[in-house]
Amino acid sequence: MAAAADPVAAVLSTHQHGGLLALRTSGTSGRPRSVVRSTTSWFDSFEHVTRLLSMDCGSRVWVPGPLSATMNLFAAVHAAHLGAEVSASPEAATHAVLTPSGLSRAVAHGVDLSGVHVLVAGDRLGRQLQEAAVAGGAARVSHYYGAAELSFVAWGSHAGDLVPFPGVEVDCRDGVVWVRSPYVCLRYDGPHGPLSRREDGFVTVGDRGRLVGGVLQVGGRGDETVVTAGATVLTPEVEAALEHATGHTLAVLGLAHPDLGEVLCGVVTDVRFVRKLRDAAREVLEPAQRPRRWFEVAELPVTPAGKLDRQSLRRMIESTEGARAVV
Repeated sequence: MAAAADPVAAVLSTHQHGGLLALRTSGTSGRPRSVVRSTTSWFDSFEHVTRLLSMDCGSRVWVPGPLSATMNLFAAVHAAHLGAEVSASPEAATHAVLTPSGLSRAVAHGVDLSGVHVLVAGDRLGRQLQEAAVAGGAARVSHYYGAAELSFVAWGSHAGDLVPFPGVEVDCRDGVVWVRSPYVCLRYDGPHGPLSRREDGFVTVGDRGRLVGGVLQVGGRGDETVVTAGATVLTPEVEAALEHATGHTLAVLGLAHPDLGEVLCGVVTDVRFVRKLRDAAREVLEPAQRPRRWFEVAELPVTPAGKLDRQSLRRMIESTEGARAVV
């Protein structure tokens, strides 16, 4: 679908003729695959997205990312269906769709988001960045957790206050997030991916998480899992806990260690945050979850999809190129 000359028109035409969408996605592992879904699995969520974003036919949506990313294609198709305008620039925009790294760049470079309702997805949005965007003039910031296979799962203002999206049932079983909703895909076309189904209709892509007081706390999978001294640690959970406690953004990853197997490391873009993060770790984290080593980098690397690139960050630290150890 992303290869179509006009992917938005292609989706609208497919919906009109009752066809299926095959959407190319790299997934969190970076291995490309195609996710097959019905158009109604997208279109049935439009009413809820319109309401949550307070959009109408007069809205102007800034979508700077490529339409090859499903979150951007969805935003453009939703706008076209609503009769709203998709803008190539933030000037006069009423809404914007950005990844957390895209929002961070916009805030750092002084992009005028005055009066704009910003929707952030593609990776976890920390409270510090959400508050910085609002302080910079954004009218509101919304955030959702989902996946190419699942579409919308949970919605909030940042990663710390996500609640199930309308029409979605969430079941966290043995620490894994399972979802039952009308928005999930049908299957893969080509290489198999992480999607698994239960007989009761619940599906998962293997993300870790738990429901606490109705709020979904999402962990991770793959290289987001670190085994240190025999304990399994989910790095997104550590990041989320420390960001919530301090308001500071950080990355957490594991590096090889001769005795522990892996040692947990924290990475910041400002060394002044480390003392506060260390103190918070002692207060809110179990001993195995506390980063033992800290590093400073000028900027956290991201993938083309705008997600934290843990592999590149690990290479930076291991080669000492662009990373400085914090004593």
